[in-house]
Amino acid sequence: MIDIRNLTKEFEGIGQKVLALDDVSLTVKKGEIFGIIGLSGAGKSTLIRCINMLEQPTKGQIFVDGQEITALDQHKLRRSRQKMGMIFQHFNLLSSRTVFNNVLLPLEIAGVEAGAANKRVAELLELVGLTDKALVYPAQLSGGQKQRVGIARALANDPKVLLSDEATSALDPQTTLSILELLRDINRQLNLTILLITHDMNVIKEVCDRVAVIDEARIVEIGDVLRIFSKPRTSTAHSFISTMVNRDIPAELWRNSQLENGQAGSKLIRVSFIGEAAGRPVISSMIKKYDIDANILYGNIDRIKDTPFGNLTLEIRGDPAALTKAMDYLNSRGLEVEVLPNG
Repeated sequence: MIDIRNLTKEFEGIGQKVLALDDVSLTVKKGEIFGIIGLSGAGKSTLIRCINMLEQPTKGQIFVDGQEITALDQHKLRRSRQKMGMIFQHFNLLSSRTVFNNVLLPLEIAGVEAGAANKRVAELLELVGLTDKALVYPAQLSGGQKQRVGIARALANDPKVLLSDEATSALDPQTTLSILELLRDINRQLNLTILLITHDMNVIKEVCDRVAVIDEARIVEIGDVLRIFSKPRTSTAHSFISTMVNRDIPAELWRNSQLENGQAGSKLIRVSFIGEAAGRPVISSMIKKYDIDANILYGNIDRIKDTPFGNLTLEIRGDPAALTKAMDYLNSRGLEVEVLPNG
């Protein structure tokens, strides 16, 4: 649905050019929710503004639904933008217009007949749960309600792609979850392709199918969200994961484990699990099967959409041959085992 090829964007700075995007390439599939995560200044906002051509790329190509939008003249570009809905961080609602008329605005601009436009607005307000707020003004709404208006407005022209620019960063955690649930429902009901940018890995975890990590103007990692969480390949991705999945053993437990770790008959291991493996009594089965002791030092479990994932840090003790077989057993049961160094 979105195909970005070798995209570069430079801005003119004082006495020098500033490279905001450096040879960026990625593909977003039809019907998926694709996340782009990066720190402030990494280039993610510039990227999304290039996709809807609010920023003219310095070089490279962008295709949306098979059409190269980087090659369009202004007239054709305006028509193409009607098929790309945009959700903004700070809502961008018109304070002088009611909720109904805010959602109606893009239909008015597109020249949609009044009866059809009014019907469409009513459908969208029902979709986002704001039918009873149609005649109120933005000042009378909560932040979450304002963003729901923004989402309804972005859907007005029946877009093929929905772009979200930090849509939840101005909201509290509970409201954020409700907006993400709404986006997930819209994606399922309409089979709508959604591309969202964020600096919050929790947003990626809740709704995204795949994610690209951007750092210093370049895409450094792209992958399925489960894979990125379980096996981050770059330091940037790892730092984002660590904000919500702490894999480090608390210092006191680490010092205590070192009394035995590294000696014959003792190993310190980290066991990672995803999906069905999280619900199996694998550790207890291992202890019984190989007659070893296991001390759980640290661990956590979470969910990515509907899939559980997590890790446990264990100190296992027993006959060295039995320990090796025990770790092989864990691997055979779909768990990933990493032997941690002593110190």
